[in-house]
Amino acid sequence: MGDEHRVARVLLDRQGRTYAEEAGIRLTDRPGPLYQLLVLATLLSTRIRAQVAVAAARELFAAGWRTPQAMEAASWQDRVDALGRGHYRRYDERTATMLGTGARLCLDRWHGDLRRLHREADGQPSTLRRLLTEFPGIGPTGADIFLREAQTVWPDVRPYADRRALAGARRLGLPANPRGLAGLVGEADFGRLASALVRVALGEESAGEVNRTAAR
Repeated sequence: MGDEHRVARVLLDRQGRTYAEEAGIRLTDRPGPLYQLLVLATLLSTRIRAQVAVAAARELFAAGWRTPQAMEAASWQDRVDALGRGHYRRYDERTATMLGTGARLCLDRWHGDLRRLHREADGQPSTLRRLLTEFPGIGPTGADIFLREAQTVWPDVRPYADRRALAGARRLGLPANPRGLAGLVGEADFGRLASALVRVALGEESAGEVNRTAAR
């Protein structure tokens, strides 16, 4: 177990930022940041490199569209152009439409506040996943992404590790289950660990290099 703790610590030292942090989201349990996380999860759900999705999110937020009200008020073409500046070009037109429709759903169904969704689900991950998939562009993968990142501010969701995080854990020789992984880091660090494991699964971080560093 000591070796596993070292591997987890090295991984956090090397890849300790969540995708939300990389996208410039200061994640708190507030309507604005939670909506921004929904946008990021939508972008990360398509078959496109994670770094491109993050860059596209940063462009949308830089344009001022950090709330569902602002996203819906932006023109479709402006959303397309912002996605293009982030090099999110294969899916830009369809995603621009989904972002507008999703913003309207967020306003109509949740009054622009995803904390209401959290309360309705009573913190149950299965119910949260179902409610999240009502948003256009958010399927099971997108819901997993949202919850994996949101667990840093929704403690009742922890420990949440989706299939990509568990795949990264297997590559590192770490426990391939959320409870086992949770024993390797403090509660506050688990969301960061889950994101770091995804980076291993996606090839953004070398499992071999992490293990070699931990063995020194």
